[in-house]
Amino acid sequence: MNDVFDAAVIGAGVVGLAVAAEIASLGRQVVVLERNDAFGRETSSRNSEVVHSGIYYRPGSLKARLCVEGRERLYALCARQGVPCNRIGKLIVACDAGEHGDLDRLRRNAHDNAVTDVVMLGTSEIRRMEPAVRASAALWSPSTGIIDSHRLMVYWEWCARERGAVISYRSPVVAVERGARGYRVVVSQQGGTIGVEAAAVVNAAGLASDRVAAMAGVDVDAAGYRLHPNKGQYFSVTGGAPRVTRLVYPVPSSREGELGIHVTVDLVGNMRLGPDARYVPEPEYSVDPGLAGVFLRSVSRFLPGIAREHLQPGTCGVRPRLNGPGEDVRDFVIAEESSLGLPGWINLVGIESPGLTASPAIARTVVELLRDRGYL
Repeated sequence: MNDVFDAAVIGAGVVGLAVAAEIASLGRQVVVLERNDAFGRETSSRNSEVVHSGIYYRPGSLKARLCVEGRERLYALCARQGVPCNRIGKLIVACDAGEHGDLDRLRRNAHDNAVTDVVMLGTSEIRRMEPAVRASAALWSPSTGIIDSHRLMVYWEWCARERGAVISYRSPVVAVERGARGYRVVVSQQGGTIGVEAAAVVNAAGLASDRVAAMAGVDVDAAGYRLHPNKGQYFSVTGGAPRVTRLVYPVPSSREGELGIHVTVDLVGNMRLGPDARYVPEPEYSVDPGLAGVFLRSVSRFLPGIAREHLQPGTCGVRPRLNGPGEDVRDFVIAEESSLGLPGWINLVGIESPGLTASPAIARTVVELLRDRGYL
C-alpha cells in the first residue's frame, strides 16, 4: 500500500464507503482504513434497512435535510445501478384517540421538512391496506422504503476501487499525528504499524468515532462528541403470525429519538419486530430471548393475533448515539475542525438513523466541506 494520499477515510461502513467513492470521483487519491475484515461489520449491517422519508427530525437539522436529500439520491442510485430496494411505504399508527394529536404533529413536522406526500388515514383505509392491523388513525408515508444495505455497500466499495481508491481492511487506527502533508494516521497491521500520510482525514469510524477524534487531539467531552452506545434488538416473526406488507410503526413516545418497537419487512417479505433501545457500556450483539414478552406486548397493541410462539431471537445492532439516557435527541456532527486546530480533519460523529438513508448526502456534504477549504 502506498503511504501518501490526498485523503484518508477511517471506517468502511455505508457512510465511509460513500465518502470514499465521492472523493475518488474527483480523481483524488484516497485510502479507506477499516479495523474489521470487511465492510459494514457494525452499525451499517445491523439495522432495519429502512429508507426513511424524513418525518421525524427537527426542521432545519442535518438529520432532516440530509435524510430528504439522501432518500431521493438513494432511490435514483438503486434504479440506475440495480441495487435492490422497494418503496413499500410506512404506516405510523395511533391505537386510540389520545394519540391522534401526536400523529397530526408528525404530519406538520413532515411538511416542515418538505415531506409533503404524507396523508392521514382512518380506520377503514388502514384496514384496506393492512387487514391485520388495528388502529384508529394512521399517518401514511408512501416515500418510505427498504433497501438491501449489503448490496449498496458492495456497489460503493466497487465504485471507490474502480475510481482508484485503496481499501485496507484489518487496519485499526492506533494513533494520529501531524505529518508533512497534514496528518499521519498510524494503523496496526500484521503485528506492526504503518503510517499513512494524508492532507485530509474523514473520521467515519461509527461506534469508534469519538475515540478516533480523541486520537487526533479533540477533547470529546468539551466538544460534545462522547458517544453512548445504544443497543437495538430484533425478533424474527415465524409460523402462522398475522402478516403485513408494509412497515408499521407506533406513534413515537420518547424524546430520546426512539421510534418504538415496530414491524418491518425485508425485500422478500420476512417480518421482524424491533428494535428496542437499551444503553450499554460497550457494543455487544447478543439478543435476550427473555424480552420476547416485552416486544409482544408493544406490537400486539396494533397487530393483534401475534403470539409468543411466533417470535424467535433475531439480530442486534448498536447505535453510535450522542445523547445519553434521559437527554434530548442530538443531531449529526459533521464538522471540519479548523477551529479546533485540525484543518482538513472532518469528524462524522453520532451518525445513527437516518444515516443509511442520508449516506449519499453526507458524502456530498463532506466533499463540499473539503473542496471549499482547498483540500480537494
